[in-house]
Amino acid sequence: MKEFFDDNARPSPIAGTWYPGDPTQLRRMLSTFLDNADPPACSWRVSALILPHAGLYYSGQTAAFALKAIEGQRYRRVVIVSPSHDYYQGDVLSSAHKAYQTPLGLVPVDRESLLVLGARLKDAGLQLNLIRNDREHSVEIELPFLQYLLPEGFQLIPLMLINQSLSSATTLSAALADLINSFPEEEPTLLIASSDLSHFYQQSQANRLDQRLIDSLQHFDPAVFYALKATHKAEACGHGAIATVLLAARKLGASRVTIADYRTSGEISQDYGSVVGYVSAIISEGEDETV
Repeated sequence: MKEFFDDNARPSPIAGTWYPGDPTQLRRMLSTFLDNADPPACSWRVSALILPHAGLYYSGQTAAFALKAIEGQRYRRVVIVSPSHDYYQGDVLSSAHKAYQTPLGLVPVDRESLLVLGARLKDAGLQLNLIRNDREHSVEIELPFLQYLLPEGFQLIPLMLINQSLSSATTLSAALADLINSFPEEEPTLLIASSDLSHFYQQSQANRLDQRLIDSLQHFDPAVFYALKATHKAEACGHGAIATVLLAARKLGASRVTIADYRTSGEISQDYGSVVGYVSAIISEGEDETV
């Protein structure tokens, strides 16, 4: 595993384009999304979320339906597992920087945990590679919401997957579950899978593809949506991220996946001829409450 850099935080390559670069405008956008969200109630503490990662203008409302479920809660650490949209060497990537910079401030990286995780993955045959000045949006796009909802702050464990195979997801999920179990009970951890669904299909076809994957999430069995993906019956750019978080959450005691929201980019752009699908979901230990 390469060394950390101590000189600076990771600068944002997407603030001002994928989301507002002005902190006042950004807070106003986040507040509006959350005010308009009505998440399904869960009877147990939220242990994980599945969130989309497009620009906030397109996917922010969908994300807010799940993220509002953590309002008022406290997490010492947040693990975000995403795909890598750029190629680097290694199976799993993380940041070599000390923190992520957004318009709302710095999010510190939990370097100690990354060192422990890297050693465990190496023993299991996977390489964790630390990179500098990456342009990966699928981790960063989740941070402003988290900064807004967790004002006491948190440490970030960012993981970007080059290898999204089921075997890699299974190995990484076990290492993450072991890592999280090693933390003190009073230091809760939130897991997040960052993924969009189908890309650039006509709306009705996208709905069919996405619904198959959404249905498969309820079973906590990633092998189902890997099979759907292999036969082109469903798509998710972060299928490995979703699999990792589902498996890790289950090892940590989660038993329920509740879909919070689904929509496509067409509902914002009004272009239904080529859309991207977005889903958000809440993963918890308990059953849904009837309201």
